Amino acid sequence: MSIYHQDPIEFSRIATYSLYERPSKVTVRDFAKPLTDAQARATAALLDSLPNLLAAQSLRAVVSAIVEAKAKSRAIIWGFGGHVIKTGLAPILIDLMRRGFVTALATNGSGVIHDFEIALAGWTSEDVDSALGSGAFGMAEETGRLLNQAIQRGAAEDCGIGESVGKMLAEVNPPHGEFSLLHEAYKLRVPVTAHITVGTDIIHIHPHANGAAIGAASYRDFKLFTSIVRELDGGGVYLNLGSAVTLPEIFLKAVTVVRNLGHSLQDFTTANFDFLQHYRPQTNVVRRPVANGAGKGYSITGHHELMIPLLAAAIISR
Repeated sequence: MSIYHQDPIEFSRIATYSLYERPSKVTVRDFAKPLTDAQARATAALLDSLPNLLAAQSLRAVVSAIVEAKAKSRAIIWGFGGHVIKTGLAPILIDLMRRGFVTALATNGSGVIHDFEIALAGWTSEDVDSALGSGAFGMAEETGRLLNQAIQRGAAEDCGIGESVGKMLAEVNPPHGEFSLLHEAYKLRVPVTAHITVGTDIIHIHPHANGAAIGAASYRDFKLFTSIVRELDGGGVYLNLGSAVTLPEIFLKAVTVVRNLGHSLQDFTTANFDFLQHYRPQTNVVRRPVANGAGKGYSITGHHELMIPLLAAAIISR
């Protein structure tokens, strides 16, 4: 029995509203469009015109590492935060996944939520400033109910959050599923892991949330992610797209577990793509895991909506 005089607040009476009635700032109408092979080849002239210096040199090195990893059948893991979805880049990553340049995806709770809302409604990203004052922020009923139900079902079936949400989306056949990373990855049997910090995501404040299920399913995803990180050895690539804290910490812990268990983890490439270069991605992705000759790490600074399509075009043109 707790010694504190305060009791945890009860969420059962929280008021919700329909996702379909909520104004959202991002819609599939504005999403990026993948390049065809011919368009990618035409883009190659632009890429070849870049100087072989600094960031352009780093970009070429990352592209080469990804192409070589595919040729060697090594892991190519793309870690991403919710901002990657909100900048309309899911179609670019889905196209790379279909081409074999994505062997696994890792995300945080925000990535799962925005991807789910895109699949179901075709829009996401509510106006927090206008909704917070009334207590309406985060209260989309379908988002809280369906995601929590998928997580609880997955935990009961010993599945992680990424697989559980992908399975649920495949079963309901959402109207915008072709824009959803989790939906398309499930269909292609590409593993998706979701790494949750309890209390940070809107689905944790809904009546349907179950902390035990969230924890169990996310922990399974961490162990699955660690198993996939083991496959970076000998030429794999890990890319961190826009996660400033969660995924860099997850990746570092996975690296140490793999090595602690006696597995080789050498000769791989890491890269961080973001608008700002933060401490944890720089330290936990670009520098520490590949230190002492274990591999190479790169930092590419720029807007996701510009840099990721450019990266994809360079990969396809090769």
